[in-house]
Amino acid sequence: MLRRERWEVRYRALVIGSDVSSVAAAVIAGNLLGFGTTIPWLGHVAPGVGILAGLLAVLGLVLCRAWDGQVLGQGAEEFSRVIRGVTTSAVALGLLGLAGEALAARPWVFGFIPVAGLLAIGGRLALRRRLHRLRADGRCALQALAVGTTESVTDLIVRTRRDHRRGWHIAGACTPSGNADGGCSEVLDVPVIGDLESVPAIARSGCFRIVAVCPTPALTPQRLHHLAWGLEDAAAELVVDPGLMEFAGPRLHIEPVDGLPLLRLTRPSFTGVSWLAKHMVDRLGALLLLLLLLIPLAFIAVAIKIDDPRGPVLFRQTRVGRHGRTFVMIKFRSMAVDAESRLRELAPADVGAGPLFKVRHDPRVTRVGAVLRRYSLDELPQLLNVLAGRMSLVGPRPPLPGEVVKFGQDARRRLLVRPGLTGLWQISGRSDLSWEQAVRLDLRYVENWSLALDAQILSKTLGAVVRSRGAY
Repeated sequence: MLRRERWEVRYRALVIGSDVSSVAAAVIAGNLLGFGTTIPWLGHVAPGVGILAGLLAVLGLVLCRAWDGQVLGQGAEEFSRVIRGVTTSAVALGLLGLAGEALAARPWVFGFIPVAGLLAIGGRLALRRRLHRLRADGRCALQALAVGTTESVTDLIVRTRRDHRRGWHIAGACTPSGNADGGCSEVLDVPVIGDLESVPAIARSGCFRIVAVCPTPALTPQRLHHLAWGLEDAAAELVVDPGLMEFAGPRLHIEPVDGLPLLRLTRPSFTGVSWLAKHMVDRLGALLLLLLLLIPLAFIAVAIKIDDPRGPVLFRQTRVGRHGRTFVMIKFRSMAVDAESRLRELAPADVGAGPLFKVRHDPRVTRVGAVLRRYSLDELPQLLNVLAGRMSLVGPRPPLPGEVVKFGQDARRRLLVRPGLTGLWQISGRSDLSWEQAVRLDLRYVENWSLALDAQILSKTLGAVVRSRGAY
């Protein structure tokens, strides 16, 4: 059995406390408002209905394993389980109310149980942000042992250092040759402490919580099988990279054939109820945001006109959308009127990788435009593109036609979905990302899209905009 670190036990307790407090708050609020007047065959039991709703909500979270330590603190699966738990409890209460002809259950099914779910998700987001801040400072991390070739171990180290939110600290490595007979003694400052044969003994030392096996020709299926057996009595989890980069979540399934477990990779789905729900959320969300931001949008338009009265307030540019269809994207103008004609003279200052053109401290940017770009306010008119169905609230970055011409096969998969107002690129560094990193993030979104992932990206967008990292 795995020995949990003290911070893991404490974090799980905080999550449970937050969820139970959220349910209790919803129950108290419902009872104070007097919902659940009378049940015909039991009489006036409004508090009883609320207590039952609360118990069912907690039971739903338990049954859907919303408190499993494996999913706490990262990924969209944590929130998916909360949503499933809340939905299950609401359906159960609705069926009980229907069976007992109890109208008192309705406000709990359609009101207070969903509110409890929203409060629970909000509490988990707050706890997750605090955990990520601690991990950024090098705390609350799990010690990991990387196993594989020098190249694959290097790739894993780079990825874990870039994604500090995962909470893995590669503290040692085992390579086919180990650190003897001319083998590397370090990989990116991580000591090589053994070869492939020594992995079980090193894992049983108790110094590592994760044994991450990277693709390596020397590690045959039989040897990997024996390695898994050797780790059964160790306080470490075995993690194996199947070599299917960027695929995760609902697309990967175990398909046993005569006892041989095979990974079945299903096609990405861009149809169905979830996809329809995404379009509805896009349209309604864009309309609501436009109404709420009407006055700020007017102030921005006036500021642009005062700062540079020669040009228009809005900047229109042709971009490429889903399936390669072009559309006119609308933004607030943040550059001088002659910006396009000055591209050639700024070519030597281009710091963008791949097809992207980026210039730090671009002289074409106006004074108001610099502020708009820093906080991504110039992109707000794109809500009109979302409302028109050309873009989505969440998706890959909308590319230029000149960029699409240079796309490789991998980058072209970004065109399977509508481009987004925000996305993984927005919350991960924006212009500070290399071309390869931007493509990798967009592909990760396309291959693993879900409503929970959209919600996670939207929740992090405001913080990314306020920090303005990578915005120029």
